[in-house]
This record gives sequence, C-alpha cells and structure tokens, in this order.
Amino acid sequence: MSFKTTAAIASFGGKLLKLTHEASTTGCEMALNLYLPPSASTNSAHKVPVLFYLAGLTCTGDNGAEKGFFQSGARGLKIAGEDDAYDFGTGAGFYIDATSPPYSQNYKMQSYITSELPTALFSAFPQLDASRVSITGHSMGGHGALTLYLKNPGMYKSVSAFAPIANPTQCPWGEKAFKGYIGEDREAWKKHDATELLKGWKAGAFEALIDVGTGDNFYKQKQLLPENLEEAAKVSGNDKGLVLRYQDGYDHSYFFISTFATDHINHAAKYLFAYDTQGRQKL
Repeated sequence: MSFKTTAAIASFGGKLLKLTHEASTTGCEMALNLYLPPSASTNSAHKVPVLFYLAGLTCTGDNGAEKGFFQSGARGLKIAGEDDAYDFGTGAGFYIDATSPPYSQNYKMQSYITSELPTALFSAFPQLDASRVSITGHSMGGHGALTLYLKNPGMYKSVSAFAPIANPTQCPWGEKAFKGYIGEDREAWKKHDATELLKGWKAGAFEALIDVGTGDNFYKQKQLLPENLEEAAKVSGNDKGLVLRYQDGYDHSYFFISTFATDHINHAAKYLFAYDTQGRQKL
C-alpha cells in the first residue's frame, strides 16, 4: 500500500506531510497528516517515536495540525443517511468496528487505526519507530484514544485525552452511535466504553492524562461524563496514575486544545523516551 503526498509543509523545523491512501478496512481513500520532526527529516536512519492524534466529531485531519498544533473517519462512502447528522455517520465513526449493516462493511475505524494504518506508515516511513507509539485525542477522538489503549494492552506506551466522551453508553452521543453501528445490545456497547473497560483493567497502572474545560457546553450537557470514569478508576483501584484536570472556564474548542497541547506531548514523551529503539525500557 502506498501513500500519496498531496502537500509537504515546513513546520517547526520539520515537515508536515498531507497524505492519502486507499484503505482496505474502510473501502475508501483515507487522508491523514504526518509530522516528521527535524531529526527524522534529515536523518532517515534516526527512528523517532509516534504519537497518534484522533480527532473529534466532524473534524478532518487538518483541524488538529492547523488549529491545535498537533485523523478522522471514513468519508465519501455514499451510504444512505450517513450525512444526515453531525454526530453520526460521516466524520463520526467513534473509532469502533461497526457490526450492524449498512455500516458494518466500511465503518471499521478501530481496525484501521490499530492495524492497517500503523502497518502502512511503518512500512512507508522507516524513520518511524514501531516499538514506541502513544495515543491521544479530542472529544470523540479522546474516547477513541482511551478505548483503544484499554482494549490493546501494550500497544501504546501512554494515553491522554482532551475532553473525551468518557462514558458513551450513558450519553446521547454514544447511545445514538452505538445503536446505529452495533445495534440494541447494550452489553455489547460496554466493550467500547472507557468507563466500563477501566473497571476490568488489570494490565498495570492506568497512567492517563485527561483535561476537561469547565466552560465546555458538552461537559455541561452530560455528553462527556469524566466523573464516571474517575469513579470507575477509584472503584477498580486504577486511580493512582490517573490525572484528571478540570480547567476553569475553558470550552471544547481548539483554543482549549492548543493551550494544553504541550502538557499532553510531554506526557507522551515521558513514556516514549523511557524506551530505547528496540522497545526495551531504560533503567
């Protein structure tokens, strides 16, 4: 599988590549951004760690790079009804593999993000270090980051999230998405809910960084429910490494993300650089 580079933009001494490729999991062309820092751009033998950023509802691959200084869902599939609402269908795949038709054929963002995309990237860009990978995301992407981390112990060195949909089985956004993509079985929904997954987490310390703005209207509307995740962490004994910060007055926008982006990058770096290029933990 080959990537097509549609643009290469100088940024912070490195290159921001705008890429597209045909994905077999989603059955369509996928677009993403890849930032190569100066060391990777000038020395292909120097492997750099990878931080995946998953975008929120309606967002494209450009939002994070252009507004937050840091990818989204399958688009253009022409499935009836997929463009009827902002919170379901196009740009709202919830980073799961749908099991209910007509979405089950193409809406496979979980498989795309955890398997097809990294395999393709590490093959096409040998300067990326496949043994050192972390994940973060915003809103729906924060839900994706948390759940993919919890579903795949060991795949990611760290996880963080900005204003994540932390308990989707209990909020309107999640209920709508899961009914459409999975069906009416609420027990099946729990496999894609960070709060529910955390209750059974036994793969070591859950050292996550999460930021939520107190001025976020979606937080006020009970779409995010970070308190439920925090309670699940306490009940399951997984709260020791969880850092959940309520940022006074901040909303859901990219102003919020850009304000705290450095903290999240530093959080990932702490774990990514704790390992050598063979994936062995440094002493």
